[in-house]
Amino acid sequence: MSEQVFTPDTAHQRAFRDALGQFATGVTVVTTLSAKGRLGITANSFAALSLDPALVMWAPGRFSRRFDAFEQAEHFAIHVLAEDQLWLARHFAGDGLDFNLDGVTEGTGGAPLLPGCLARFECRRHAVHPGGDHAIVVGEVLRVQARTGAGLSFFAGTYRSIDAG
Repeated sequence: MSEQVFTPDTAHQRAFRDALGQFATGVTVVTTLSAKGRLGITANSFAALSLDPALVMWAPGRFSRRFDAFEQAEHFAIHVLAEDQLWLARHFAGDGLDFNLDGVTEGTGGAPLLPGCLARFECRRHAVHPGGDHAIVVGEVLRVQARTGAGLSFFAGTYRSIDAG
């Protein structure tokens, strides 16, 4: 086992990214209704923030062509993906406007709701904070849908399953 110690500067950007990849995250798709219509993006930067009030957060990258729409969205939905929804993660990693999918409904503020997810959080924008090359979007949770099952995770640059058992 090799260990590195470094300062996270431009010369060590890849090593920093690899070190961050050692933290397993769940995989989500965030959706909103934008000026261009329904919009989605795959994100693994999701976290619970507060129980009272009910707040969650996620962090879209400023480098994304979808950044402005999500930074300005009044309402959005965060979908926690199940292990069998890798195709959905890949779908919204590529094209954020293609909602030609079965079972999509409309949620709070017009945000598209995707079926079959482990959990879904319908949110109203609570705050947006600068976060380097990302923004930290805080959502007030207005409605939740949840079920049990195995989840989809991202670890060391690879999608994996999180067994619920």
